[in-house]
Amino acid sequence: MSELADQFAGRAIIVGSGLAGLMTALTLAPEPVVIVTRAGLGAETSSAWAQGGIAASLGADDSAKLHLADTLAAGDGLCDPAIAADIVGGAPVAIAALERAGVRFDKTADGRFSLGLEAAHSRRRIVHAEGDGSGAAIVRALVDAVIATPSITVLEGLEARRLLTDEDGVTGLVCAGENGAVILSTRRVVLATGGIGGLYEATTNPMGNFGQGIMLAAHAGAELADMEFVQFHPTALDSRRRPLALVSEAVRGEGAVLVNERGERFMATVSGAELAPRDVVARAISAELARGGKVFLDARAALGDRFAARFPVIDALCREAGIDAASQPIPVRPAVHYHMGGVATDAAGRSSVAGLWVAGEAASTGLHGANRLASNSLLEAAVMGMRVARDILATPAAKPSIAAITGTLPPAADPSLVRPIVSRHLGVLRNAGAIHGAVAGLLPLVESDGPTADPAIVALLIAVFASLRAESRGAHARADFPLKRAEAIRRKLTLNDALEIARATSSHPLARSA
Repeated sequence: MSELADQFAGRAIIVGSGLAGLMTALTLAPEPVVIVTRAGLGAETSSAWAQGGIAASLGADDSAKLHLADTLAAGDGLCDPAIAADIVGGAPVAIAALERAGVRFDKTADGRFSLGLEAAHSRRRIVHAEGDGSGAAIVRALVDAVIATPSITVLEGLEARRLLTDEDGVTGLVCAGENGAVILSTRRVVLATGGIGGLYEATTNPMGNFGQGIMLAAHAGAELADMEFVQFHPTALDSRRRPLALVSEAVRGEGAVLVNERGERFMATVSGAELAPRDVVARAISAELARGGKVFLDARAALGDRFAARFPVIDALCREAGIDAASQPIPVRPAVHYHMGGVATDAAGRSSVAGLWVAGEAASTGLHGANRLASNSLLEAAVMGMRVARDILATPAAKPSIAAITGTLPPAADPSLVRPIVSRHLGVLRNAGAIHGAVAGLLPLVESDGPTADPAIVALLIAVFASLRAESRGAHARADFPLKRAEAIRRKLTLNDALEIARATSSHPLARSA
């Protein structure tokens, strides 16, 4: 039984309630808008778990030009320079908008922003709130602002399962509700659904985030870009907790060092040392673990008794795991943290499907390239959420038209069979055999049309894109192609393109033997 929610017909629909979705809704006000979220407003979002803060060139010794240079360097040749310049240049406006919405950033005694330093940044430019609880503080303030905005309707407990389209683009959204399918009729949908960490066993993301926005857009025929680039945060707290707790890069920014079980500072001779780009640090830690060693983040000399005051959230997480970070080194390991790939969009957040915008981690704007610069994610979410909203306001609202819905509601997604395949074959270091093995294992799940199919689609896209990039660049490292090619290529494919490649790849001898 399908319920057609006529009372919301024609309104812009935002799927997701992290920073990107909340900023889109607030910027659209007083235009009536609907937020669809499967959990509570702002809950189960990577935004709320972010510790470091927002990168913004607000310091006296800083500039958007310097911020852009650091972003391009981290992106390893695959950033879109014009898009990157536009987004980092929008940081002051975004910070001001967040403050107007009620966010209270940490400031010094003289009223200036208290700016932190993170890896691969040449200046202290991380604006934070409540120390290492930045994401939670920002989302909490925005949730309060959304609740206080009469033009925003929040539909909690609805999970988006499919986009509806016709020859002119988006026509609506099919959601799973408590009593079955709920159909929202609209020509304007914004996907702000977060990342893909739930496809992996070791992640710092909510385990339920398997790339729902990418899946929805892929089914609708949208172009996907650079799906192979999965960023592993080097320093997740190595414990039994799932998802793994994050030990923010800001801890290294305050002087903490990485050591192995022999007490050796193995990053000391690497350019940038502990503050090298994330892919460099993650590979170095993985190499230590691969030889059977252990890795620790040692903040004793740099922070000591000041650790709890500077990083209260991380201190509590460490204590939960039985570690006193003031007097003991913190055991760490890489874990999936961010996805640079996603739905291909333009500077306004438009996808290749008319009426479909994508903002935040689900999008691939060209800002991050092959490797995201620390704390540029919340920046992108805020800036692009605002720009998507402005583009929607400038777009005439076409009359919605819903065709008859046939078939059954797609089943609730279950990534449990996908995680071991992805974790084994598409980790920090890859090779042809592993990638082909991933394709061979995932393709039958995609074609099963069962609960694993939707998560497997996103995982298969990662594997297919990885198979096509025969080089090591940024977060994509291949043991069989350790060098970087002279030409940097961004790649876009639709789901149909990827399936065609996967079916050819799955019959490869390497796939059968993996």
